[in-house]
Amino acid sequence: MSNKLLAEKDGPIGWLTFNNPARRNALSYAMWDGIAPIMADFADDPDIRVVVLRGVGGAAFCAGADISEFETQRSTPEQVAHYDAAGDRAAASIQGINKPTIAMIEGFCMGGGVGLALDCDLRMANQSARFGIPAAKLGIGYDHPGVARLIDVVGPSFAKAIFFTGGQFSADEALTMGLITKLAADDELEADVRGYAQAIAANAPLSLHCIKTTVDELSQRDRAPDYAACEALVTRCFESEDYAEGRRAFMEKRKPVFRGR
Repeated sequence: MSNKLLAEKDGPIGWLTFNNPARRNALSYAMWDGIAPIMADFADDPDIRVVVLRGVGGAAFCAGADISEFETQRSTPEQVAHYDAAGDRAAASIQGINKPTIAMIEGFCMGGGVGLALDCDLRMANQSARFGIPAAKLGIGYDHPGVARLIDVVGPSFAKAIFFTGGQFSADEALTMGLITKLAADDELEADVRGYAQAIAANAPLSLHCIKTTVDELSQRDRAPDYAACEALVTRCFESEDYAEGRRAFMEKRKPVFRGR
């Protein structure tokens, strides 16, 4: 695994860190290719309840793909397909994990970095965060799944404005658009993210999986929602040990200890 992609387990929180500060944490092909194995490890670890994506250094979350590689690795149709497949695997692994995910956005979040943030369930940013998708300034076309995900979060008009201008916009503007779910002062973001993640991690894993799956199913564009799968997860919650623990803890006026079963 490249040392430009770091994985850490800190109690119930899994941290995936982009470690390429010299290029504002832009992702090389090797970094795109390394995301899915890390997410799979987090998914398989029952002690990990929440996953946070962040960039090292505080100056950037992710500046997107490392454009310096494009001439050698993304200049022919065959290379584009090979390169984009790694990005698709990364996106699918973030979207598909059955645990809540948070993008912790400090500083620059550009292009593919915005896409990675959109792959997460929640996006929390500091006041210095800057956003943009400069595709039109590079002659790049965006595949419809990525465009659809942006539309689902900010709506058609804001999505068009982001793509049409190719320019940068502030954290306050991102909050107004609905691109980010929470805004913090520069020196408070990490503490806010940790507190938020810990609060989520204290809740019942089966309940979190149920609501994440249900929201994702109801948001499907290319097929009808799998209502049966959603109902099965509801039944699983009511039949679980965690539901019994939640009831007992409520009656005993204590915090529940959920085990995900």
